[in-house]
Amino acid sequence: MKEALYYEKIDDDSVHCLLCPQNCIIKDGKYGFCRVRKNIDGVLYSENYGEIASIAIDPIEKKPLYHFMPGSYILSAGTYGCNLRCLFCQNWEISQQRVECQHLPPEKLVDIAKKQRGNIGIAYTYNEPSIWYEYVLDSAKISHKEGLKNVLVTNGFINIDPLKELLQYIDAVNIDVKAFSNEYYKKICHGNLESVLKVVEEAALNCHVEITTLVVTGENDDYTEIEELCKWVSSINKDIPVHFSKYFPRYKMKNPETPIKVLEDIYAIAKNHLNYVYLGNVSVSDNNTYCPNCGHLLIKRKGYVHVVGINDGKCERCGMKFYGVT
Repeated sequence: MKEALYYEKIDDDSVHCLLCPQNCIIKDGKYGFCRVRKNIDGVLYSENYGEIASIAIDPIEKKPLYHFMPGSYILSAGTYGCNLRCLFCQNWEISQQRVECQHLPPEKLVDIAKKQRGNIGIAYTYNEPSIWYEYVLDSAKISHKEGLKNVLVTNGFINIDPLKELLQYIDAVNIDVKAFSNEYYKKICHGNLESVLKVVEEAALNCHVEITTLVVTGENDDYTEIEELCKWVSSINKDIPVHFSKYFPRYKMKNPETPIKVLEDIYAIAKNHLNYVYLGNVSVSDNNTYCPNCGHLLIKRKGYVHVVGINDGKCERCGMKFYGVT
């Protein structure tokens, strides 16, 4: 447990958490919406500081990050808690309830990362890393100093000031843009869209960014809405890779799984506006990376991941600059 950053005292009894757009007013002895930040005698604490619920070495593509050091592996760690309540949550066992953890100080986490053969760094993932803020910040500072990469897999529901401080030590992020509808965010996730869009825009100025949208049947699969999402991403940078993932019934959401035909249609719509589009959670998709200018195969993903057509950060055939880090 550690005193939280980004809060203010309102009176002797209450504090105002400034970490995320939930803007919780927390009375003494109570928790914020995330269930991990607690007011104890007028001081806000991060109860999950150093508490590791899950840790593993993952392919970087699993985050998913397809344009950041493709074919590499990264130590991935997460805790418990979340500042959203997505009805379809894929990791609800750790995001929506407290679980048994092991305690690892930041120095120990970085030491473990350094000892893993072929490991490029640390990914803060599995649950929502922004509500693990103090631990992620402390770990990322040490990791960065040691020459390791830092990756966030996040819902993007964080206020801009804490985000800016953290991004100084972050190399890549995958941000869930869960829909391009504020109504969806309110009804399905208990959040808001505008806050997430601001985070994407800020992150794109500071590090490598990829976006994931889980396509939930009957909820966020409207083709017009999908096209508006793609136009918005394109207005930031049409090279930002976007992953549209197949949904399966999970947690409290029982809608039918996403039809392959819907994902194929979404892919076609997205390719009208974006250079790099991928489908996730499906086996029939061609998830190789091709040069958007000449069509040359850049990264082959079949069994193993191989960078085959990039030389000095450019397409080896036409010379177009590749968006990403190889």
